[in-house]
Amino acid sequence: MSISVEDYYSNIKSPLKELASKLRYLVKKNYPHFQESMLWGVPVFQDGLIYIVALKDHVNLGFTVSNLTKEEESLFQGGGKTTRKIEIKSIEDINESKIKELIELVISKSKT
Repeated sequence: MSISVEDYYSNIKSPLKELASKLRYLVKKNYPHFQESMLWGVPVFQDGLIYIVALKDHVNLGFTVSNLTKEEESLFQGGGKTTRKIEIKSIEDINESKIKELIELVISKSKT
C-alpha cells in the first residue's frame, strides 16, 4: 500500500514535522507550479528534482544534481553522484534565500 504525501507529513513526529512542513511550505510558496508526489517513499517536487525526507534527528532537503559542476555541487552537503542535500536540524537552519538560490540553480541545470 502506498502512502500519500499528506500521510507522510502527518506521520512525522515533532520537532521534525515542523521542519519538514516549513520546507514544504517554502517550496510550494515560491514554486506553486511544481508538482508534488511520492517517489522513493518520500515527498518530491518535479519528479524528484527536489525531495524532503525526515530522518532520525534532522530533515534533508535534497536535490538532483546530475548536471552540476563540481564547484556547484560543493554548495550542497553529501557525496551522492546524482543527489545532494542540505541538512536541517533546527528552524534556524532554514535560510529561505539560500534554499531559493539552490533550487534556482538546480532548475537551471535540469533544463540543459
